[in-house]
Order: sequence, then C-alpha cells, then structure tokens
Amino acid sequence: MTTEALEASPAPTTRDAGWRDIAAVIGARLLARLRRITAAIRPLAWVLMALAVGFWILGQIGGWAEFTFAAVVIAITVALCALFLIGRTAYDVSLDLARTRVVVGERAIGALTLANRGTRAILPSRVVLPVGAGRGEFGIQRLAPGEEAEELFTIPTQRRGVVKVGPVSVVRGDPLGLFERAHRRDDPVDLFVHPRTILFDGQSLGYLRDLEGLPATDLSRDDVSFHALLEYQPGDDLRHVHWKSTARTGTLMMRQYEETRRSHFVIGLSRAGFEYATPEDFELAISAAGSIGLRAIRDSQRVDVRVQGRELPAGTGKQLLDSLSAVKNSRPRRGGIDDLAGVLARTMPLASVVVLICGSKVRSDDLRMACSRLPFGARVLAVVADRTVTTPGLRRIGEADVVTIGALEQIPLALQKVLA
Repeated sequence: MTTEALEASPAPTTRDAGWRDIAAVIGARLLARLRRITAAIRPLAWVLMALAVGFWILGQIGGWAEFTFAAVVIAITVALCALFLIGRTAYDVSLDLARTRVVVGERAIGALTLANRGTRAILPSRVVLPVGAGRGEFGIQRLAPGEEAEELFTIPTQRRGVVKVGPVSVVRGDPLGLFERAHRRDDPVDLFVHPRTILFDGQSLGYLRDLEGLPATDLSRDDVSFHALLEYQPGDDLRHVHWKSTARTGTLMMRQYEETRRSHFVIGLSRAGFEYATPEDFELAISAAGSIGLRAIRDSQRVDVRVQGRELPAGTGKQLLDSLSAVKNSRPRRGGIDDLAGVLARTMPLASVVVLICGSKVRSDDLRMACSRLPFGARVLAVVADRTVTTPGLRRIGEADVVTIGALEQIPLALQKVLA
C-alpha cells in the first residue's frame, strides 16, 4: 500500500470513540428501563395485548366490526389498568421483631411500620412480607405526608429452623392483576427457632470435669504445670520471679510453665436420616445435643459440636442453639455415625469426653465400630433417640456407655444411671 493510500484512509478519531461510549451508555440505560417496564407486566396482560392486536388485524382484514370493537375495548381496559402504576411508593419501612430467637412453639411477634416522609401523599398500596417459604400481605391505605401505618404480625414457630423474614416489598397494581410494580425496602431479618432444651443441675455431668487438665508440649509463662527457669524478658509477670535462682546467679530468673489442656467436650450429632425411625426422633436427638452442650458450657468446658460435613459453632450457648436451629438431614453419601466418629478421631485427637448422638435404627455393631474409632483415653457416651421408649435404658458396648431416651426429660435420669 502506498503512502497516498494510507493518508487517504480515514483513521478513527477520539471524537468517534467518545460518541460510541455515549451511545453505549444510553443503550444500557434504555435497556434497563425497558426491563423495569416489562417486569411490571403480568402474563395476563401480555395475553390481553396479544388478543387486542389479533382482533384488530382480523377486524381490519375481514371487515368484522365486532373484532375491531373488542380490540378497542381490550386496549382501553389495559390502558386504564396501567394507570394504577402511577404514583409514589417511597415509604420509610421499618421491620422489627420483638425477639429474633425463640424456642419451638413460642410466639414470635413482629411489627411493620411504614411512614411517609415525603411532601406528597402516597396512594393505597399493598405490602408483601416474605416469611420463610410463605408470605404475608398487608393493605396500606393512603398516607398523607408525615403519617405512619403499623401492622402487627405473628410468625408460626411449630418447627425448628432459621426463618428469613423479609425483605419487605411495596407493590402497586391494578384490580385485575394485569400490572404489578414491586419495590423492595429494608433488609431481611433472620429468626432463629431454637430446639427445645432442658436445664438440669446437680452432678449429672460431674464425671466430665477435668479440673487441672493434661500437660501439653506448648510452653507458657503463666500456667499450672512448672517446666523450667528462664531469664527475665520485658513484659513478664514479676509474680513469677524465682528469687533463690536470682540471688544465686545475679540475674532475674523467671519460672516457665507448660500449658495445660482443659477438658475437651466433643458432641458428635449424626444427621443421617436413615438412622432415625421418625423425624420426631431426629428432633429429639437435636434437643439432647443442645441440652448436654449447654450443661457442658455451664461447667466452663471447651465444647465442640460436629455433624456430618461440618463443625458447628458452639463457643457460647447462643451460638450452639443458633447452629442447631439450622441442622438438617444429610445426604446418604455423607455416611452415618461410624463415619462421623472417624472424622472426630482425626480432627479432635485430644478430646477427653465424646458424646455420640444417633437414632434407634443404628445397629449395635455399627455403634461399637463408631465408639472404637474415637480417640484413645476419651470417655465415651452414646445417646440413642427413640421416642417409643418410656424409661431410659442403659447398656454397655465395648468401653462406651449407651443410653436410650424417649423424651427430653429423661436425660438427667439417664446420666444418673451412667454415674451409678
């Protein structure tokens, strides 16, 4: 190509690139606005608009005035319904739950407050509040500037779980349901429906205490088990000065200690559905895990809770119950109580007490295998949930105590049998 040809071919300029960018921005905005418009059109409106167009074409081609008249009536109806979308829905929405944590069966009460903070009135609208898998609807009348509307509602809590309440949607639409415009307000709130638990006192779990712990290989400058003497380092606690060694060497000498291990209380809760005879047995097992875990936390023990697939936060009683609220049955490929015991042995080898909780469909051989896989030296207790049992039973499998309970209130008596 010659130099003259290169000079003759127009090169893209900065102005052309700028126009393309502007066109792209305008196109994106128009597309977003078009999506918002089409989102407000319900399927019935699309059907009516298609009928109006079809009737109009038939009326014009075939000369049938009836079809033309029907098309006009349908078009006017659709246009009138679209006018209901006009208006502001700028409510100031506040969603408040009296309590975000309740026990199964307790009433969960909430309040929804909508306020008009603007300078113009807001026409009547409909408010949709999703609650878990369902939803509640409230009709809000016209609100003048500065007015508020409050709606109280009750959430059913017959089942344990984590219920997501919200987000609130303000809906404007027509009486025929052809158009609907929804605006989300506020953020969703989690309602924790805790399993039912029982608090028991006395020495039911006294055998689980480990007051001084076991010496570990980690060194510390402040603990129970004395290890050696070291020279003073800035920041050391002067209460641990070894004065005899200091006088003999002329150097400030400090005591060094070995860190000790608190009683490590581990709960292995099986969530394998095939191990439980009924869903009620599974709920009983979860309640038993919560009750025993709360007692161990009250005894100031380090508590870890594990189910198939993950470890549950259990640093405090609130964390434990929140975690148990979200526990569901696992898939069969996750395995049963024996697989869970193997995971406990690998991840928590220093456990001093292990409580395995499972259903009544677990065979004795599988339970024996599970107990044998747990860390050596750990005290093992297995709790079997079986609601057909009227009185707690106790048996021995290997080195483990196995108790069978049919109700949550039987846990204290069952643990007393273990201690006896």
